[in-house]
Amino acid sequence: MSDLHVVVVGAGLAGLACARHLHAKGVDVQVLEAADDVGGRVRTDEIDGFLLDRGFQVLLTAYPECQSQLDYRALDLHSFFPGAAVRLDGRFHTVADPWRKPLAGLLGALAPIGTLGDKLRVARLRRRLLLTDLDTVFSRSERTTLRALQDDGFSEAMIERFFRPFLGGIFLERELQTSSRMFEFVYKMFSSGSTALPAAGMQAIPRQLAGSLPAGAVRTGARVREIEARRVRLESGEWIEGDAIVLASAFPEDPELVPDQREIAWCSTTCLYYSAEEAPMTRPILMLNGDGDGPVNNLCVPSQVASSYAPQGRALISASVIAGPGSDPLPDGELESAVRSQLRGWFGAAVESWEMLRLYRVRDALPRQEPPHLEPPERSVRLEDRLYVCGDHRDNASIQGALVSGRRAAEALLADLRPTPPP
Repeated sequence: MSDLHVVVVGAGLAGLACARHLHAKGVDVQVLEAADDVGGRVRTDEIDGFLLDRGFQVLLTAYPECQSQLDYRALDLHSFFPGAAVRLDGRFHTVADPWRKPLAGLLGALAPIGTLGDKLRVARLRRRLLLTDLDTVFSRSERTTLRALQDDGFSEAMIERFFRPFLGGIFLERELQTSSRMFEFVYKMFSSGSTALPAAGMQAIPRQLAGSLPAGAVRTGARVREIEARRVRLESGEWIEGDAIVLASAFPEDPELVPDQREIAWCSTTCLYYSAEEAPMTRPILMLNGDGDGPVNNLCVPSQVASSYAPQGRALISASVIAGPGSDPLPDGELESAVRSQLRGWFGAAVESWEMLRLYRVRDALPRQEPPHLEPPERSVRLEDRLYVCGDHRDNASIQGALVSGRRAAEALLADLRPTPPP
């Protein structure tokens, strides 16, 4: 029988990673999740045979923590084309990784996305980051991403046509105010591995983590309303006690549950899914809005990456919209009309036959990471005596950051409650 019983509040990636580490060390763990399933912000809905991730998300296979915690073979990963198709002046121009796609990379060198000097600067950036370890990346002087690109000598055209839509789709902000440390980390990960989707959707990742826990360890539909010493009260009124509590959520709806936590600012996104008879582009490639006109920042066809995302004979199309700071969001109907109008200009009259499947507005999609957000790059996971916290807001806003924070919380808890005896 375990000498410790720990209550983890939240079954997102961080909470599940924390519970998994604690369970591996022989700790009895109870995970409480308010929603009807695990995953937190990494959820997938199945609708009429389509797999709809709640907001466009991908797995970067080079994430070190993912490599150590996840079974990639079991996830049945399918990779994107290593590059992007940039919409500019009425046509798509392919920008490819020349080290993985030499011919496409050579052709991309002629694309009017930036100057030849810009392409050489990309090569130098890639080489530098591949030779730099992550500790060094996160200890470098922190600037905005925009300032880092400008300091590296990239032209305004390259920034506007490629980096703004590409990085905007990752950071969910097109102003490129995200920390340069995060930019270099993400660019290193893109350069080191593949960009992939699990065959069963992105929620396959948290489900795999939950599957490593004992039956009954995760309890869904259990919303925590109060924390008192070493116990929590559920919405139902039930109290659950533990030797320690781990808060594995940013609690955007109930911030008072988390004492002394820095206020978290969030980026939002809107994702629209369509069903079509044919894919508008046959390659499994990310499409970027290099013109900057219209609401769509980036678009892809997930079913071209992993065919399991759509029923046979249909294509699934995902369009992402990123609102600027302080902008008033359009009502759903007006936004969908504007998106369809923009995509009609991209792909022609066939867009009129696309069937709208669902529109997701993800308000609290990603913590903002403006400097000095990553100074220090890892924030304490200890809140009070026997009260711990984890989540990507404690490290960096990524799958990697969420998993690392969960492990760090488990390690801190074990160090406090199971101290190693002196030799």
